[in-house]
Amino acid sequence: MHRALALGLAVFSALFSLIFTSSTYAYDRDKLMGSFLSIVMVRGYNPDGSLAYGSGVVVGENKVMTNCHIFRQTKQPWVSRGEDTYAIISVQADRYHDVCLLTADNLPFKPIPLGKASDMTKGQEVIAIGHSSGTPAPLTSAGTLKSLYDYNNGKVIRTTARFAMGASGSGLFNGEGQLIGINTFKSPGRSAYFYALPVEWLAELQKLPTETKFPIDGKAFWEEEDLQKPFFMQMALPEIKQDWAKLAEVAERWTKAEPGSTEAWYELGHARENMGIKTEAEQAYRQSVALDAHNTDALFRIGVLASEKGDKIEMHSINLALLDIDKELADEFSKIVGCATQC
Repeated sequence: MHRALALGLAVFSALFSLIFTSSTYAYDRDKLMGSFLSIVMVRGYNPDGSLAYGSGVVVGENKVMTNCHIFRQTKQPWVSRGEDTYAIISVQADRYHDVCLLTADNLPFKPIPLGKASDMTKGQEVIAIGHSSGTPAPLTSAGTLKSLYDYNNGKVIRTTARFAMGASGSGLFNGEGQLIGINTFKSPGRSAYFYALPVEWLAELQKLPTETKFPIDGKAFWEEEDLQKPFFMQMALPEIKQDWAKLAEVAERWTKAEPGSTEAWYELGHARENMGIKTEAEQAYRQSVALDAHNTDALFRIGVLASEKGDKIEMHSINLALLDIDKELADEFSKIVGCATQC
């Protein structure tokens, strides 16, 4: 067996047992073994001689999907695993979406099966795997999917699966071990939101012309000035800082620009509820649910507002809706609103 592959198997087995044996997360161990072994490190030297590094995911024969921003300074990047290195022959680059597809020389690793970000729903379990902080062996981070944001023919994913510098370009996987996204950026601060780009963008990326010269320059959408960023990014800091007036202002602009966004209406309701404008908050939550009956965040808040009004019929209705989507969330709802059993 290839020595890097053997090392990866041994390290992953130990890490998996340590992290998930007592975990409540329900992952397929065998399939996630393949996820772990699809991760590679991408390296290169900066002009000052320092070593730049990121992560990538093997998505085809000799093909690695990663972030373009990794290559902004290095002229001769390469792919590595352990002590083994593989020259990069060419790249296909979608700079604005920050996804690059590398062609490497004689890469001996098996491609990972692809899932779909669009098939995911709130609350589903995910796992991020990458070289956070430049560690030689990939690190794993379990979490749940918090939101999906429609953006340029894909759904940008926000999760609770944490990653650090060096994990740019790493993989976000579903519970079946399929690649659903590329971990790319996070909001500032300790209570950060973590975002991954949809694997669906790979289809268009594969159609782009090949390039052979590095560095790869160009600004990504998530690096725009604040007012030019997507609304789902503009709302992050106000929400984290609990600046409800600012969040309401962003959400109002969002609902006007994208009236079909369930997330926009949820954020407007969230801001209004915390400002004490509960009737208008409920209206916004209901619009969110009308656009997506599976928006559990909005459903949950409608149920909490119903409990405050003593509306047991509405509470029961919300409980049934949550039960159809997520039993654990329905149980949590019952406890929060004070039902001895299911509402």
